[in-house]
Amino acid sequence: MVVSLTDKRLRAILLVAPMVIFLAVSFLAPLTIMLVRSVHEPAVAEAIPATLEALADWDGLALPDEEQFRIAGKEFVALHQARSLGAVATRVNRLQSGLRSTMLSTAQQLGDEPPTGSWREAMISSDEKWADVSSWLALRRAGERYTPRFFLNALDLDRGAADEIIMQPEDRRIYVRLLLRTFLLSVAITAICLVLAYPVAWLLVRAHPSRAGILLMLVLVPFWTSLLVRTTAWIVLLQNQGVINDLLVVLGILAEQQRLSLIHNMTGTMIAMVHVLLPFMILPLYSIMRTIPMRHMQAAASLGASFWQSFYRVYWPQSLPGVAAGSLLVFIMSIGFYITPALVGGRTGQLISSMIAYHMEQSLNWGLAAALGVILLVAVAMLYLIYNRLVGVDRLSLGG
Repeated sequence: MVVSLTDKRLRAILLVAPMVIFLAVSFLAPLTIMLVRSVHEPAVAEAIPATLEALADWDGLALPDEEQFRIAGKEFVALHQARSLGAVATRVNRLQSGLRSTMLSTAQQLGDEPPTGSWREAMISSDEKWADVSSWLALRRAGERYTPRFFLNALDLDRGAADEIIMQPEDRRIYVRLLLRTFLLSVAITAICLVLAYPVAWLLVRAHPSRAGILLMLVLVPFWTSLLVRTTAWIVLLQNQGVINDLLVVLGILAEQQRLSLIHNMTGTMIAMVHVLLPFMILPLYSIMRTIPMRHMQAAASLGASFWQSFYRVYWPQSLPGVAAGSLLVFIMSIGFYITPALVGGRTGQLISSMIAYHMEQSLNWGLAAALGVILLVAVAMLYLIYNRLVGVDRLSLGG
């Protein structure tokens, strides 16, 4: 029976269709939603359209006029009666602290006693913040459907009264510091993993096959243990009254009052993350080193090269694909690590992933969380491009 070319293509499409659908649902759709969330915030615009339309022609220098106060006041009252003002006020409050309570109290007061005279005077008498131009600017900016403010906030920036880009107040500059800490810690963990993993991979390659199997099994043991269990074990080991400090005291290395602070700080985060990520560096190195013939080193030695000369000029260049693959893998995983820093990091050992989780689960500021996620995504993409430029993706191999 002859199978036509069209039937072959159809079968090929049907074979890859489940994978394509899975990637679209589990990766592309969430990624698209995150990208849209980082610049799109329609909730306020949909809740108070008349107020935003009235403020569209406002110059932003003096207070709005009586008609604009009246329109805003009526929409606040209507939303309060529909019990939907809180969500709107929360979003406005992100641009200027204190406006949530101002909007709620004003709407309640106007709803109980509708003004018979000036809405402007009634709203200002209910809360003096309505006499501040910045409150109305925050209200108008919160109503922008497409806005760069989440990315500005993620970079500790803001917009001034004239829409110029300005720095956030000193006490609100937290995200750039966390991003720098995350990147620097990821670089440090990658370097430590490389230093520790390279000799282990070398030993695995040079060991007798029976011993190499046992050693490889020990490397793989962490994969068989829950990440939460491993992190909890480090808490037991590193705490002030933990196993490591007790051992140092028993051996006389430290006095009782000199116990080391190894937990709930950057030290604990680095130790726990290096332990978790070390196998991801060892395995790519081991796979590449298996393909490097040892006779290359022997040939270099026969030509008069010392061990270190042979290693640096012959063995190390051939192992670079494994170094690059392991470093890329560990660095990317370090950037997005959440559970381990959250449990052992404390206040000084937290990374940007903890702040993303906070905005997703507690503050519900999904736009800011999405913007922080996009920044990490762009950083990883840039790292990939740099790797492709310097090493080449075609050399990203785990051996064979």
